[in-house]
Amino acid sequence: MRILLFCLLLLHVTVALAAQTLVLWPAGEAPYAKAAENLEHVDPDCWGGVPCARQVTTPTLTLYAAEQPSRQWLLIAPGGGYESVAIEHEGAAIAQAFAARGISAAVLKYRIPDPRTATHPERVPLADLHRAMALLRAQQRAAGMAGQIGIVGFSAGGHLAAYAMVHPQPEAALNPDFALLIYGVSEFTAANEEWLQESLYYRSLTAAERAREQILERVGPHTPPAFLVHALDDTVTPVTESTRYAEALTAAGVPAEVHLFATGGHGFGAGRDSDGTSQWLDLATDWIRRRAR
Repeated sequence: MRILLFCLLLLHVTVALAAQTLVLWPAGEAPYAKAAENLEHVDPDCWGGVPCARQVTTPTLTLYAAEQPSRQWLLIAPGGGYESVAIEHEGAAIAQAFAARGISAAVLKYRIPDPRTATHPERVPLADLHRAMALLRAQQRAAGMAGQIGIVGFSAGGHLAAYAMVHPQPEAALNPDFALLIYGVSEFTAANEEWLQESLYYRSLTAAERAREQILERVGPHTPPAFLVHALDDTVTPVTESTRYAEALTAAGVPAEVHLFATGGHGFGAGRDSDGTSQWLDLATDWIRRRAR
């Protein structure tokens, strides 16, 4: 553990945007893992030339430190439908963009739920998220830079982030302080239930699990604030996934800020100048800085 903390401290003396990758769990200690053939690989063409990580069984945390020590950190959970992890356009590119704006960030490559590699597939992404939060909190303590950690979730990563928001852990250090949900998933519709059964649980949900997946109904006064981004023409994740989550936060008296773009579709990552979606990074940076005041 001392070696890990020493390595994390080095992030504050490295050059801007330099990245360091840490294996999330010591060998043999990843919860819910079972022995299986290692088929993890990077697919260079997941969505029209966009690379992603497939069949992830060794989760990692890649840290991108801002040039000046940052009291606020972002933990980025890329999307991929729980079938892959969009580690580049919703991971590294986002972390680099925030680090260039003075906010340090870390990309979580979480395990892909798979009954061949996990005893409880539905639990592995959340376990990896909590482990990543613990490592980032340890880095903050070691550096004497106590501050907030927000989670940035894209698409399925947005579902993971929102789920964590409304299911806080008894150990406060494991819980994010705020969320950036980028075309994320928050509604428990029939279509989303089918998706979760096929790609996360690999079985029908129990009555208790259906209740826990009712994210909107679990939003309350203690749910962390959120910044949400969506495109109105998103045909994969409807815009209501963001607007209704924001409405639930507002009704509970929790700050929420929403930015909707006329076009952009799904999976635009850092965004494009051509449709204006590239504005969200600066808008999010401003929101994060306002939260630190």
